[in-house]
Amino acid sequence: ENKAVFDAESAKEVVKELRDSFVTGKTKSHRWRVTQLKAMLKMLDENEPQIVAALRDDLSKPEFESSLYEIQMLKNSCRLALKEMNHWMMPEKAKTSLTTFPSSAEIVSEPLGVVLVISAWNYPFLLSFDPVVGAISAGNAVVLKPSEMAPASSSLIAKLVADYLDSSCIKVVEGAVPETSALLEQKWDKILYTGNGRVARIVMAAAAKHLTPVVLELGGKSPVIVDSDINLKILTYFCVLKVATRRIIAGKWGCNNGQACIAPDYIITTKDYATKLVDSFKCELERFYGKDPLESKDLSRIVNSNHFDRLSKLMDEEKVSSKIVHGGQRNEKNLQIAPTIFLDVPVNSLIMKEEIFGPLLPIITVDKVEQSFDLIHSSGGKPLAAYLFTNNKKLKRKFVETVSAGGLVVNDTAVHLAIHSLPFGGVGESGMGSYHGKFSFDAFSHKKAVLYRGFAGDAFLRYPPYTPGKLTLLQALLSGSIVGIIRALLGWFWA
Repeated sequence: ENKAVFDAESAKEVVKELRDSFVTGKTKSHRWRVTQLKAMLKMLDENEPQIVAALRDDLSKPEFESSLYEIQMLKNSCRLALKEMNHWMMPEKAKTSLTTFPSSAEIVSEPLGVVLVISAWNYPFLLSFDPVVGAISAGNAVVLKPSEMAPASSSLIAKLVADYLDSSCIKVVEGAVPETSALLEQKWDKILYTGNGRVARIVMAAAAKHLTPVVLELGGKSPVIVDSDINLKILTYFCVLKVATRRIIAGKWGCNNGQACIAPDYIITTKDYATKLVDSFKCELERFYGKDPLESKDLSRIVNSNHFDRLSKLMDEEKVSSKIVHGGQRNEKNLQIAPTIFLDVPVNSLIMKEEIFGPLLPIITVDKVEQSFDLIHSSGGKPLAAYLFTNNKKLKRKFVETVSAGGLVVNDTAVHLAIHSLPFGGVGESGMGSYHGKFSFDAFSHKKAVLYRGFAGDAFLRYPPYTPGKLTLLQALLSGSIVGIIRALLGWFWA
């Protein structure tokens, strides 16, 4: 009750303080960047139990998922930046042309300035600090706004940043809509937002007032196509099907119980294969989570009652509730929903119209697997991820050529997130811009073009009086055609 109100004036002061620090050039030094990333590594090492506990409080997230998918992935991002940052900061040589001969050119990466990172609740540490790693490695001052929907994590993030990182250049602002709105009123040099499309439109509208560039990491209905001809050899049939099923389970329920932007949203398979796939899911889900998944310690709970009610509404729709073939158990008091599979839900049902973001997995059937591509296109959106399980090379090629999504994975789910040499980002409704690895550094850098010339080789052609001969020769020089230059010179000589 005694906490000071964070309003637009408070946000303005925060931005001014950070901009004053940035102007000193402090964040541009390689030494400062290294110091902050090493401090972040130390922060993660020394506080892993507290981080795991906060994630348990907010989401009942299993320690395995917290340690592996949040803490370890963050450590990997820090280590990669520390290893490669010196190389990333070096100017890139660029080619020049005859037009400016003699000359040399380079592309210099410079920090954008003061940036804002607005994080999400489902992976509160990873989605907060991973972009910050990129912002720091690029030499920026940063404000981090963690999600209020994960209060224990948000509080711990604020404490850890204050204890370990340079508070004159890196700050955390906690709060909900009023605090976020106050921050968005300010002028930033870049905003990275992770969340849903509705809020993304608000962020983008606020950024447009100041011509601030944005990176939007959103979501969408990420499809999984399962080919009925997944096995090449009859003897390996059940083994291959089991592997495929396990990998879908790991990407769906093993990622925060489906509360992940890249979690499989629905499956498309052929009518004659659907029953075999459902049977495989039943077997593997029971093996992983037991006969009563609500008793399992390896499943996260639903984040809050609003999301529980939203998911319940999807499950209880009249034309969907009768399609449950596995799961369906719920505990409203503990905000738990078991892994639930639906078969042949109508494509016009609520569960197929919006991103599920939870432990529900509909299976849609088609006559031929090739019809899956038309079904994905007819959904009208470009998802953050799309997955295909097949051994058919022709189908793989068609998948890559025809499906537009932030990222594609063949014969697995979600694992592309861990590959730092790949950009992570959406397209269309699933977002814009990308980060991870060097792409994070680039996301928070301005690529400055620099051309160096001496005073030799001054071309009289560019100066008045303008003549047809000068124009012809300059046109040839600009085109880069040696033959054209020779012809222009001969024409000049004989003129």
